[in-house]
Amino acid sequence: MNPNFFTTVGLILSAVAAYILGTGHLHWGGAMILIAGLFDILDGRVARATNRVTKFGALYDSTLDRYGEVLIFFGLAYYFSRSELMLWGFDWSTLVILSVSMALGGSVMTSYVRARAEGLGLECKVGIMQRSDRLVYLGIGALFFKFTLVLALILIAIMANITAIQRLYHVWKTENT
Repeated sequence: MNPNFFTTVGLILSAVAAYILGTGHLHWGGAMILIAGLFDILDGRVARATNRVTKFGALYDSTLDRYGEVLIFFGLAYYFSRSELMLWGFDWSTLVILSVSMALGGSVMTSYVRARAEGLGLECKVGIMQRSDRLVYLGIGALFFKFTLVLALILIAIMANITAIQRLYHVWKTENT
């Protein structure tokens, strides 16, 4: 099988996860995120096992991975924009939507800094939160309770942005030593 097939299926499953999350079926959405993540693992393994590693395949994989993540965060933003999240007499929905936005921004910037650094010829795989970590946090968070998902979003918002900063610092340090 062509590795790009697995990449494409992963994107489709991410879109399905986004729709499921957006409609409020968080448990099923979480399961779908984890299944989509398996396809993300398979595409690279299939490429290496069949000696079909190409520059286009790497670009295609990275691009569709970003689109998949964006779709999932959009699904979550849609869901939380249409629901109340009451705790201690306060509606936390706005704070959660802000967390979704910050998590999306951090996820994109983490990937961007790595891609830009590698485009400049520097290795940049450092940081406390990789894409696989983000998917696991979201998937498992959604599988349990709404509040575990919110906690996962807050952690991703913080740690993904820290990772982008760590990568930026790593490139600066590499170039200045």
